[in-house]
Amino acid sequence: MNDNWRIFLALGLTMLVLVGWNLLFPSQQVPEQTGNRTQENRQTGQQETPPKAKAPERQSSNPKDIVQSEQAEPFSATGSKSLRVDTPLYTAVLSAQGGILEHFYLKKYKETIKPDSPPIDLVHEKALNKAPMGILWNRGAAWRQAQWSVQGEDIRITGDDTGQLTFRGELDGLEFVRTFTFQADSYAVDEDLQVTNSRENYVSGVLSLTMASSGLVANESRYNKTSIAYYANKSLHKEDDTDDLRLGIESEVPVSWAGVDSNYFLVSVVPTSQGMFFKGKFEDSVYRVALEQNTRIDPGQHERIAASYYLGPKEQQYLALVGNNLIGALHYGWLNIIARPLVQVLKFFYSYVGNYGIAIILLTFVIKIIFWPLSHKSYKSMEKMKRIQPMMKQLKEKHKDDRQKMNQELMQLYKTYKVNPAGGCLPMLLQIPVFIGLYEALLGAVELRHASFITHFPFTDIVWLADLSAKDPYYITPVVMGLSMFLQQKLSPTAGDPTQAKIMLIMPIFLTFIFLNFPSGLVVYFFTNNMLSIFQQWRLMRKA
Repeated sequence: MNDNWRIFLALGLTMLVLVGWNLLFPSQQVPEQTGNRTQENRQTGQQETPPKAKAPERQSSNPKDIVQSEQAEPFSATGSKSLRVDTPLYTAVLSAQGGILEHFYLKKYKETIKPDSPPIDLVHEKALNKAPMGILWNRGAAWRQAQWSVQGEDIRITGDDTGQLTFRGELDGLEFVRTFTFQADSYAVDEDLQVTNSRENYVSGVLSLTMASSGLVANESRYNKTSIAYYANKSLHKEDDTDDLRLGIESEVPVSWAGVDSNYFLVSVVPTSQGMFFKGKFEDSVYRVALEQNTRIDPGQHERIAASYYLGPKEQQYLALVGNNLIGALHYGWLNIIARPLVQVLKFFYSYVGNYGIAIILLTFVIKIIFWPLSHKSYKSMEKMKRIQPMMKQLKEKHKDDRQKMNQELMQLYKTYKVNPAGGCLPMLLQIPVFIGLYEALLGAVELRHASFITHFPFTDIVWLADLSAKDPYYITPVVMGLSMFLQQKLSPTAGDPTQAKIMLIMPIFLTFIFLNFPSGLVVYFFTNNMLSIFQQWRLMRKA
């Protein structure tokens, strides 16, 4: 491998690690991780689709149909009674008019890092216009068209307690009974929906469960966007392009769940039934999803549907409780299979040190120790290449007019001095997947949201690294990281060509500018990794 290709490879690998594979090659479908496909549904009585059961028929329609009924007259809870449900994890406010969700405050997650910051509300006024947790009958707004009553009052749940609210509505001979169950240790709201036919003849139609959000990211960036997601065919599907979402999207097969998500939060509908199809759309600045199924009810009979509404953080312990592959929402990108274990290790260290900044440093130490032999081999190979550079230069000059002869002499030189031209690159290539996986993990882990490292600049009241998911407000860590990279370049064995050496020294400057807006947790990792690499190179140089 000649010197020019070594430079190009180094540049390419560095950019691949820093920018991230998923940013360069975005995907609309991500394969499922098989380790999460056997989660049990928390609700009792969940039924599996028989192996030979016929797939539900898909009623053809346009994705925009899910919002047509609300366009002329959006939902309004004005004048209706509101019920409040308070648990250790959240406070939910529901309207007596059909059980529509008016607010959902997460107690453990604030809007900003300020001490007096209010808790996050996953349901805002704009989303309320699309009636989150509403039901549609034949794509008509049952929450508005039916006459509703409610059984129950404000609920306060603690410990292992549960609470229930029941909403009863009547519409053209149909009775809708919605029973919501709330638990103290879960972000999921379970629903048991019973639709009874009081007519003298059978009725058929499309029954839909809905969810809506005006956005789950206060300041969206390329690293964290609100998207519509659904899980079907054992795969996670996501779409964050608002132009495409304005046209509407839908699934061709039944889904396990669907909702609105970001890096950190998820609001979703998780049906127990395996025969519900998905539709989604972005309209009036609101992300809206609906899960629907064709329903036929004979006279005097009823149809029952069980579902859960999950509104909360994308944390494994809470997603796993819901089941039906909701754990599939916790996905960090192309190298999710590597990123997820790294997050678990990060949480393990945090449980002991109580600081995610220190936990990142400890995780970096562990990764560096694992790859220490490979890195050592790479540095030794690069050092050998540096030593034979003068002889390589002489051979190139001597046989500059005979490339075949020059290559033969170079191969003999490598053989004589036991040098592998690719020896410095191959060990680094093996580390690239882990670097990208950790990049994805630190970028998407909700545990790092508003997690502090050094809350205030030493000996001052200036807020500094108080949020590892945000950039360094004073750009101190990116600059220091750039300096460490510059020092690492100076210590690394380089080619004898001065021009090539200057090109490599430009990289720290270039990458420093890239890191200026990176989350500070990522910068802490790369700075720590650079310092450990410098120590390793120093040891090698000292032995040499």
